Amino acid sequence: MYDHILVPTDGSDHAAVVTAHAAEIAATRDATVHVLSVVDDRAFLVLDDDRIDAVRADLRANARDAVDDIATEAIEHGLEVETTIDSGSPAECIVDYAAEHDIDLIVMGTSGDEYERNVVGSVSQRVVREASTPVLTVGPDVEASH
Repeated sequence: MYDHILVPTDGSDHAAVVTAHAAEIAATRDATVHVLSVVDDRAFLVLDDDRIDAVRADLRANARDAVDDIATEAIEHGLEVETTIDSGSPAECIVDYAAEHDIDLIVMGTSGDEYERNVVGSVSQRVVREASTPVLTVGPDVEASH
């Protein structure tokens, strides 16, 4: 049932707990873990043109580090891993990736700040609403399973 599990990440401190939950599910099902980080291109709307390339490079490097951290953890659990860095609206990219790669389960954190939840709508909330794939959300106060 869960042959392909997607773990989207923004590199937050909460990612290790999310990864632990995803790895436990993947290990019991011999599933492939897909790790995705999205460079949110909306950040470029307020930048001067001469700064966009440098900021984009920094954000891509941070995304690569976030993906590599989760991939390393999953590999240490003996799991097969695929990694991707994308650009765009995070929720849209996550939903699109899940559809394009036949993802069976999305495991993601819910660590958005109060402003984001109240005004914009968190990425995890949008993914839950828009994905045709089951979504397991892991709150910021949840600990790794034992």
